[in-house]
Amino acid sequence: MKTLIIINDPPYGTERLYNGLRLAHALLKREGDVCVFLMGDAVSGAKTGQKTPDGFYNTERMIKRVTSKGRVLLCGTCMDARGITEEEVVEGAERSTMDALAEATEQADKVLVF
Repeated sequence: MKTLIIINDPPYGTERLYNGLRLAHALLKREGDVCVFLMGDAVSGAKTGQKTPDGFYNTERMIKRVTSKGRVLLCGTCMDARGITEEEVVEGAERSTMDALAEATEQADKVLVF
């Protein structure tokens, strides 16, 4: 089953990105086909070099886990608006477009929005 997870919230301050990535991990363990699309402030969660306090979740590490078996797409317009370049994001996360999101939506069996 193909699942598309769209996440809009910032990496820290709310737990929507955290919980969306947790769900992506659980689905990938079940051999699911998972695509995560980060837009809005969520694109900041894919930035490399995050330093979080000990015992606190780190979205950079969580996104790396998703890219090992699934796809993570980043809204290019949202990246530009936040001054984030392709060189600054987690390896395996891909700059993307609304056209790619539309295609992923059409191909998905389930679409979840966080």
